[in-house]
Amino acid sequence: MSYVTFTELRASMAKHFDRVEADRTELVVTRQNHEPVVVMPLAELEGLRESLHLLSTPANAEQLRQAIAELDAGGGRERRLIEE
Repeated sequence: MSYVTFTELRASMAKHFDRVEADRTELVVTRQNHEPVVVMPLAELEGLRESLHLLSTPANAEQLRQAIAELDAGGGRERRLIEE
């Protein structure tokens, strides 16, 4: 995670946005007398929100943990996705 002041961001916004996009990481923007804000790729935010939703119930979270453990142990099988 990188940090930049608002003044630095404003001076080189395209450069900072390009780095956030290329690195797929967050950029924390600080401002005097304000709470820091975060700039991140939209796809990363959507992924975080989806993960939070999937883990929001204990039963669903446990099912996901079991599925991951099964795959890590060599279980599962590869399937081809069919486009509609």
